[in-house]
Amino acid sequence: MSSVLQRAKTTFAIEIEGLQDMMERLDHAFEDAVELLYGCQGKVIITGMGKSGLIGRKIAATLTSTGTPSIFLHPAESIHGDMGVIGPNDTVMAISFSGETAELVPILGHVQAAGVPLIGVTGNANSALARHASVFLNIAVRKEACPLGLSPTTSSTVTLALGDALAMCLLEKRNFKSENFAVFHPGGSLGKKLTICVKDVMVTGSQLPFVVDTMLMRDALEELSEKNLGILVVVDKSGRLQGVFTVGDLMRLVKQQFNFLDNKISQYMVPHPKIISRNDLAAKALHIMETHSITCLIVADSDNIPVGIIQIYHILRAGVY
Repeated sequence: MSSVLQRAKTTFAIEIEGLQDMMERLDHAFEDAVELLYGCQGKVIITGMGKSGLIGRKIAATLTSTGTPSIFLHPAESIHGDMGVIGPNDTVMAISFSGETAELVPILGHVQAAGVPLIGVTGNANSALARHASVFLNIAVRKEACPLGLSPTTSSTVTLALGDALAMCLLEKRNFKSENFAVFHPGGSLGKKLTICVKDVMVTGSQLPFVVDTMLMRDALEELSEKNLGILVVVDKSGRLQGVFTVGDLMRLVKQQFNFLDNKISQYMVPHPKIISRNDLAAKALHIMETHSITCLIVADSDNIPVGIIQIYHILRAGVY
């Protein structure tokens, strides 16, 4: 194995060990932190310097996008006027591996004097940050992945994962759903996945190739050709879905070389096709298609009456992928 691959694997191994240690160390303090954040009536203010600050920005973004309004406060800027952003209903989360970061320490007294809850995220249980904290979350690691032991690597990974864990616990406590997530992510492919529904892209009305299950195959094939969707939706006299018949099914019949044109389509349809609701997300329809290796779904209502067809290219053309 080359030295490059060996260093890469060693880095992964050290960081995985740090994550496992963090997972095993979780206790009531983590639960207390979740309760503090959940009960926050204002905003969550996250602060940290250097690499801790970069991780803090990401945690703030993740919390905000999952239902917990958060902002990042730069420690150096805070002591030059930005401290005023901290309100009486806020909760502060301060991140510092040493717990003694020079730019961070001045904030601690202000937070304590204001009576604002403080979650201290540090690897030093005897530090100023740990002592001032309402809740202390320990991010100590056995070693950094950096061979020099200088660059925050394992510790920053552990801190990032801790932030994700807090956010996911809060997401569940808030019963935060995909439709809530969509409100905060209206743009790009992610926004489309969360906002475009089946009803927005399905084929409806006169374009639908519906045939009754008693129809003869020769008549049904005329409908298959005319509507040109590659599929027939077979219904009974009351309009309820009975099955589907596709161009692929036709090709298999032709290969068998026997006369099927004067038989009813019900003899050759595929019963119990996959269906979806018009109000489901198009992304869900795409997932079903990919899982079952099919290219279209029947859109049916609660009474199993088909109301449309959604095909994979309709979804992809809408930008959902």
